[in-house]
Amino acid sequence: MFDKILIANRGEIACRVIKTARKMGIKTVAVYSDADKDALHVRMADEAVHIGAAPSAESYLLAERIIDACKQTGAQAVHPGYGFLSENESFTAALDKAGIAFIGPGSKAITAMGDKITSKKLADEAGVSTVPGYTDVINGPDHAVKIAREIGYPVMLKASAGGGGKGMRVVWNDEECRDGFERAQNEARSSFGDDRVFAEKFIEEPRHIEIQVLADSHGNVIYLGERECSIQRRHQKVIEEAPSPFLDEKTRKAMGEQAVMLAKAVDYKSAGTVEFIVDAQRNFYFLEMNTRLQVEHPVTELVTGQDLVEWMIKIAYGEKLTLKQKDVQLNGWAIETRVYAEDPFRNFMPSIGRLSRYIAPEESENVRVDTGIEEGSEVSMYYDPMIAKLITWGADRNEALAHMGDALDSYYIRGVSHNISFLNALIVHPRFIEGRLTTNFIAEEYPEGFSAADVPQENPALAIATAAAINMHLMNRAALLTGQVPSHERRVPSNWVAVINREETPLSVVAIEHGYEVTIGDQRYAVISDWAAGEPLVRATINGQKVIFQQDKLRAGIRLYRRGAQIDVMICTPRAAELNRHMIEKVPPDLSKFLMSPMPGLLVKLKVKVGDEIKAGEELAVVEAMKMENSLRAESDVVIAKVLAEQGDSLVVDQPILEFE
Repeated sequence: MFDKILIANRGEIACRVIKTARKMGIKTVAVYSDADKDALHVRMADEAVHIGAAPSAESYLLAERIIDACKQTGAQAVHPGYGFLSENESFTAALDKAGIAFIGPGSKAITAMGDKITSKKLADEAGVSTVPGYTDVINGPDHAVKIAREIGYPVMLKASAGGGGKGMRVVWNDEECRDGFERAQNEARSSFGDDRVFAEKFIEEPRHIEIQVLADSHGNVIYLGERECSIQRRHQKVIEEAPSPFLDEKTRKAMGEQAVMLAKAVDYKSAGTVEFIVDAQRNFYFLEMNTRLQVEHPVTELVTGQDLVEWMIKIAYGEKLTLKQKDVQLNGWAIETRVYAEDPFRNFMPSIGRLSRYIAPEESENVRVDTGIEEGSEVSMYYDPMIAKLITWGADRNEALAHMGDALDSYYIRGVSHNISFLNALIVHPRFIEGRLTTNFIAEEYPEGFSAADVPQENPALAIATAAAINMHLMNRAALLTGQVPSHERRVPSNWVAVINREETPLSVVAIEHGYEVTIGDQRYAVISDWAAGEPLVRATINGQKVIFQQDKLRAGIRLYRRGAQIDVMICTPRAAELNRHMIEKVPPDLSKFLMSPMPGLLVKLKVKVGDEIKAGEELAVVEAMKMENSLRAESDVVIAKVLAEQGDSLVVDQPILEFE
């Protein structure tokens, strides 16, 4: 077996590979950019080599720096993770020339499957069902319209070298087709240096279901079941699960066998994923093959008991697959949510900055956290804003979802915005629970974007009772101050008022064994908890129901979070509540006269000037962030009064771009 391997990646996937290598007794080498010099993966590895500046084009994408690091440290093989150089054929060729093993498939498979046009033709030849479409390169907007009319709207325009949702547009008419072609081409050029675009029929009510394959260099190929990846936003996966709640055994077998056929057709070796689009009648069509480890691989590992990274390393060393198809059994259910540094209440604007507090859920046989982040880490503008992948396992889907809800509740992140409220809302959505999933789920259920009103609200009495118990604990603690005058010790009252959004709820609190009894109206809530002052998580049992609240101290009161919902509660005496009614409410300023950048990014287009009269829906500007173009349009009829930014400017969050009359 290899003595030492280098991980040509960063963040959570680098940490993930290091864990398996350590388990196998293999030493590891990390590489890092200027931005990652203090990163977790650097400290976890046995050795670390600096490879360049923060931008990935000046570090993680420089193949020669990776190869130099291998030579410098004596690493015999490279695991590329995903992204960066993981599917770069010239990188694998350079490694081969240098006598360094690549922990992944051969150049033939990467080349064949790395181009969506070529891969679709190969899939056809291998007998794999494919989506109707035009597999040659489209040479302009007018040509795109002609092709789209022949295929029949709706049509998906896709970058040939695309991935991660970049360079993809669904178009429903000629006008959208022309605009979508230009957008897809621009994103493809910016992200991949390749602006080729092709078209295929857009399948309505589609599910995105993928098959995990394992293949060795001795001709053995098997499939390890499927993953349902239909919950997506802008073509990027948000929640994945294994198995799919939709497939039956017959369809699973047929999809698996076709995935194996394709892998054999390109002499595949290593772990790989064949992605399919599946319609409402369980007809399935080949989308693409990812010739690398997938982000969502942990759900397959949890239901099959197989370590995919371990198999990748063994196969790269030349070992045979000892696992046969008949040995693959799916046990239980696994669900993965992607925790991102982004603000779901502001159109999922990326958030950058330092994690001032970070407490991950406790790992167990039911909970797994794959992350490259720790308290004090910085979410950089240079890389993907993923904080972690949170994976839960249960004997069935309902149990896995229950564990996910508790794990999300206990995921305490401060310093950057995050999407945990959105993830919580998704997993408790009735349609999600029923398993009625399509790739349009988020667009259909949240057509106006995600807002606080979309967060499921539980009985507010649970939050009030918890806040009252916390307040009583703190008051009793404060009453124990030393040096008090005998017979004049501080006494804590039992009658209080909870104030939420200026609405008052009278209550009383008395101590009971291991907690407090809170009476609200004619309802009593026994709050049993061992919470101590200063702890950010409140784990309690309320009338027999287990709950986990996150809590933050406010200037007046506390802020509680549970199941994605936030509630600010002030517990005060009746007299303080009376005085609070006279407090003047601070009204936020009116910013409707401004077009403001919703995210940090580059102003790539400014389409208006002072004096222009703009109709609702017209495009005002385009901001590029994370290599995605975001169109900013007028919400109503406006006249441009001032232009406050110039094309080419780097914008910060909420920076004014235009002022309206």
